[in-house]
Amino acid sequence: MKLKNIATLFAAGFLMMSCSEDSFLDNKPQGVLTDDVIQQGKQVELLTNAAYAALMGPNPQDWSVWNYPVTNWSYGSVRADDAYKGGGGTGDNGDIHRMEVSDVDATNGNIDGKWYHLYTSVQRCNSALRMLESITDAELTDRKVQIAEMKVLRGHYYFELSRLFNRIVYFDENYTGNIGNLSNVEFSRDEILEKISKDMEEAAKVLPETQPQVGRINRYMATAYVAKVNLYRAYKQDPATHKITSIEPTILQKVVSACDVLINSGKYALLENFQDLDKVSTGDNSKEAVFQVQYSMNDGSGSAGRVNWSNLLNAPQGPYSGDGFFLPSQDLIDAYQTDANGLPAFNTYYQQHFDVWNAALGKTENTTHNVDPRVDFIVGRPGITWKTYKKSPFQNTWVRDQATYGQHACKRFFVSPESDEMFKGWPWGASALNWNIISYGDILLWKAEALIEMNQNLDQARQLINQVRNRAANNTYWVKDFNAPTKYAANYKISLYPSAGWTQDYAREALRFEMRLENAMRGERFFDLVRWGIAAKTMNAYYAREKATRTYYSNASFTASKHEYFPITITQYNLSNGSYTQNPGYGSFK
Repeated sequence: MKLKNIATLFAAGFLMMSCSEDSFLDNKPQGVLTDDVIQQGKQVELLTNAAYAALMGPNPQDWSVWNYPVTNWSYGSVRADDAYKGGGGTGDNGDIHRMEVSDVDATNGNIDGKWYHLYTSVQRCNSALRMLESITDAELTDRKVQIAEMKVLRGHYYFELSRLFNRIVYFDENYTGNIGNLSNVEFSRDEILEKISKDMEEAAKVLPETQPQVGRINRYMATAYVAKVNLYRAYKQDPATHKITSIEPTILQKVVSACDVLINSGKYALLENFQDLDKVSTGDNSKEAVFQVQYSMNDGSGSAGRVNWSNLLNAPQGPYSGDGFFLPSQDLIDAYQTDANGLPAFNTYYQQHFDVWNAALGKTENTTHNVDPRVDFIVGRPGITWKTYKKSPFQNTWVRDQATYGQHACKRFFVSPESDEMFKGWPWGASALNWNIISYGDILLWKAEALIEMNQNLDQARQLINQVRNRAANNTYWVKDFNAPTKYAANYKISLYPSAGWTQDYAREALRFEMRLENAMRGERFFDLVRWGIAAKTMNAYYAREKATRTYYSNASFTASKHEYFPITITQYNLSNGSYTQNPGYGSFK
């Protein structure tokens, strides 16, 4: 049973009681439910359901979720070297285009909307916590468990705010004053991440290993998030420049310990078939899923149901008839090339392009290089079989603006168009496919990263990375040529990392490259680059390579000590009565 049973969206217009002047709570409520009304009716679940529903976005069936996606496709992938914005050209949703070329300022509405959505979500958790703490265990038998759940959810929303905006306002359920009077520099990045980690650690002690309803936070989900937060927390940043000043081994050990809880539980594993991740029947709440946003279709809630509206701009044309945003970059596609030994070419992969469309000849060229088979799980390539679709292979015509963005599309996160798991019609390409906030593959790679940065058990880190690569080497799911179904669609060659030459420096490169390949288009890449302290170097090199064929990158430039984080928007500054401090690198409000 999916989260539709605990995320009934009664509270899409909730007005949180103590915050009448806050910008992120300024929307008009459809109805006001006071604490007294909810308590008298013993309807605490209305508040906890609303906090869970915010995982899909505060208004999950509203247009705003397309522009401020919880999947972070625009904030974490388009803003990095993994993806182009796509759609109908650079002017189509121009605020996202500005993020793509690192041209952001305090007037960007897409940035302001994300801040608003996340603080609305925080307030739902705080409202639920106030109610839960005002009643007794006799009135609600699992009260302490629900308190723990709300603290994990609140931690998730705060974590997103921290890695997007750096200088954020932090308050808990006990604060009942005017939030507009709070400072966004009262707590440093390190202090906020420590607060989140502590809340989640304490919650994990209370939460059960399993919950009666699928999708509710359990002990393993909280523990996995402890690992994620501490992985970021271990990389200490200079507050003024965002440069990495140290990597703390004691915090990395917390990452290892938390990951080990999941690894040793016997409850999680990688799916044998990569393609099964994109099927509702096999990917949703599978053994690979640690923490998923739960979606549902035809559930009586209107339109297609509580589907992933964050992804709805991104379906390609062709049989989906979609809007065609969020397209894989040529740089990402090239990164899947492998050498004669089946290993990545970390520093030279971009010297030759893979799968390039020749418009004059009407065909794809440069397809004979060795490639990691994951490329054809992630990327739609002209003439190549698209999932299990039998009518035709993927065509370059499925891309709306080929002159600007090329001929490829994002292949993952959609069910096959002929599948009965897909909704027919608008919303395009919709299904009940869940979204992974944390997968088991993340757990393996996070532990490997921690071990490598501590320079401990490097061979164990190698084996963890190889677990992920070994699934990709399983040729039972490799894509076959559409016109010659006995042949593979490319020269797939992938091997495991050998022990010879496995130094800390080489292991670090391997780990970071593996994270890119395995997690491509998941909205995580930009945040990884910032955590590692290599965002400026990586992005400026990417712009330099891509501008020859993507002319809109001609003037793109990533400014170190600035673009690692978004600016605080002018709207939020004005609504804070001038109490907010701008992030480094951006013009002062005063």
